[in-house]
Amino acid sequence: MSDATRINWVYFPKSSPPPEFGILVVALFEEVADAIDSSTRAGQHSDAVMARLRPGLEKLGFRVEKGKSLEDKIIVPVLFGRKGKVLKCFNADAHAAGKGWVLEVEAGRAVDNNQFLKDIFQACMMHDVLHLAIAVRNTYRNSDDFAKVESFLETLYVSGRLQLPLKGILLIGY
Repeated sequence: MSDATRINWVYFPKSSPPPEFGILVVALFEEVADAIDSSTRAGQHSDAVMARLRPGLEKLGFRVEKGKSLEDKIIVPVLFGRKGKVLKCFNADAHAAGKGWVLEVEAGRAVDNNQFLKDIFQACMMHDVLHLAIAVRNTYRNSDDFAKVESFLETLYVSGRLQLPLKGILLIGY
């Protein structure tokens, strides 16, 4: 199987073409597909996936989380108070502020714990974030997590009952 066929992706809303910047993000996943393939690396944590993606993401202009300590986290403001002080913020795995993109890479808890829903909510609240890329495993415990999240997003966008403040969501399966 070639690297490119291991990486699934779809952009929502389907009525819009995927942005070129999103295609560049997908290309990074395709470059490291062998090292992050969820069908052959079942126990791999999202931090290991981020470590593989970090050099390419940084070249694209993302700030990338380096660890779990406060100084290693990527903080994206949500609310501002007096004198512009940040009152509320959320952490992101990677943030390209100049492009309006946030990337979240999930592993096992993407679907089981509905982490992808939290990622969507937080991206909607983040200041100047226009696009969210969510990466989930194609395979997790004999389950197709990519297909499950894709079905959810399809329902969200087709129903039209909930309007998100994002221009779009790029779902990537690895």
